[in-house]
Amino acid sequence: MADPRLCLQEKPRPWSRHSSISSNFIKQPCWIIVLNLKHLIFIKIPDLRADGHETPGPKSDPVSNTNKFSSSSYQLLATQGPARYGKLELPHGIVETPVFMPVGTQGSMKGISPEQLIEMDCQILLCNTYHLGHRPGHKLIEEAGGLHKFMHWPRPILTDSGGFQMVSLSKLMEITEEGVNFESPHTKEMTRLTPEYCVEIQEAFGSDIMMQLDHVIPSLTKGPIVEEAMRRSVRWLDRCTNAQKRQTECALFPIIQGGLDIKLREECVKEMVPRAKLGVAIGGLSGGEAKDTFWKVVARCCELIPRHLPRYVMGVGWSVDLVVASTLGADMFDCVYPTRTARFGTAITRREGDLHLNQARFKKDLRPIDEECRCQTCKKGYSRAFLNATIGHETVACHLISIHNLFHHMDLMRRLRKAINEKRLNEFLSEFLREQYKEMGNVPQWVRDALNHAGHNWEF
Repeated sequence: MADPRLCLQEKPRPWSRHSSISSNFIKQPCWIIVLNLKHLIFIKIPDLRADGHETPGPKSDPVSNTNKFSSSSYQLLATQGPARYGKLELPHGIVETPVFMPVGTQGSMKGISPEQLIEMDCQILLCNTYHLGHRPGHKLIEEAGGLHKFMHWPRPILTDSGGFQMVSLSKLMEITEEGVNFESPHTKEMTRLTPEYCVEIQEAFGSDIMMQLDHVIPSLTKGPIVEEAMRRSVRWLDRCTNAQKRQTECALFPIIQGGLDIKLREECVKEMVPRAKLGVAIGGLSGGEAKDTFWKVVARCCELIPRHLPRYVMGVGWSVDLVVASTLGADMFDCVYPTRTARFGTAITRREGDLHLNQARFKKDLRPIDEECRCQTCKKGYSRAFLNATIGHETVACHLISIHNLFHHMDLMRRLRKAINEKRLNEFLSEFLREQYKEMGNVPQWVRDALNHAGHNWEF
């Protein structure tokens, strides 16, 4: 029998239960695999320099989060003030942050194929546990080999827990300590979503990141229910954690609640952070609250969350909100806005704001949506006039505008990451604000206050 002292002390990255041993791991030149009838033994062969000494390994990043129970990790690579550039390594790929995640609620983007998303370098998608759990159901998706295979998406997936449906489907549900009772909008049957069942569904999907089931309330809610929902979210997080069976493959994010009450938010962060393995979400915003309140909640939560944990602000999709929240220290965002607004004929542009292409002024406009844009819609010359003529009549308009809007957001985040990494964030902010608002007097006060709070020295 091989000497046990030669056996690997630190376990290699776990492989998916839907695959055999990782071929990448086996191909590593510094390992020998010894097989006998009872044991699979990994023996490390040191990489020797010419002088016979072992080659030193790479220096570890001073700000990183490698969870020994997970195949996921996060590295913070550059900062400028609170703004951060990092890399989140997940089982299905690496995600550079700050990142915007398009929303494929039911496992697909309306009118967009996975290949088109990859072409625009979409790094990660968000899908919805509640809707996919209803239709087609997590058992079928698991039988298909997981959500990635089911929807033909090879890159990372984050699945929301279904908590938001407590707001969006509030007329169809009731909340107890046990969980949430929903009336299905499809079959009218009653369904109970508990923290344990929420984890079961997401693990069946094989999500790279799964969200805890939290008690979500409308962001403008006041009174005792705000604290009650926050404390219940903490209790439900513990139940989600205890229910996990695939900790090495599916990272669980806690969700900070507390409404617009800064003290409750602070208390929730204090409870959630010690329970966080890879990252933390900030929930309960983007529901109609004043922007001045929005940025203060984001800023305070980011100030309290340790640097090694990526921060995911849920439901944020307006360009200026993405930029401001990133400068305050947030790393991840999602929203249906780019595709939902496309279905109503609205295109997001870099210098002209939102163009409502169904308006009469575009009937004879033969220019592309944005002459500087490199998306397939603009590069191939689809004109504003063509889109005006087809909006509401042909699905092609929705498809083409969705491609443009998603590319716009991907490109915005690319430029933002590059600016942070190269320590040029102040220049980026000056250019971005000039493009958005044209004149200094048009920049909203909340934007100025947020950027000043973060210490960014931008000029118009």
